[in-house]
Amino acid sequence: MWYNDIMDKKTIILVALAIIVILNIASFALMGRDKRCARHGKWRVPEKTLFLVTACFGGLGGVLGMKVFHHKTQHWYFKVFFHVLLIVQVALLAVGAYLLMR
Repeated sequence: MWYNDIMDKKTIILVALAIIVILNIASFALMGRDKRCARHGKWRVPEKTLFLVTACFGGLGGVLGMKVFHHKTQHWYFKVFFHVLLIVQVALLAVGAYLLMR
């Protein structure tokens, strides 16, 4: 297969997991920062940025950030799309893992 020339399966999985963990931490941290800024009347994190990081496999961090910080929970588009993004990301990761392990 093509990846044998570049990396073995274990390396691919470890790199993917590291990237996913970093993106979820970033998504969670951005939700917390935006909530803190909202409370203190400071410059806010743009909603586009919150969506972008969450869409780039940071779905779990975005959803947990909403729950933990009670942030953006009144906006229907955050409540719907963050959860949809998380479901899609889990499905994509499952398919990717299946294809990699065949």
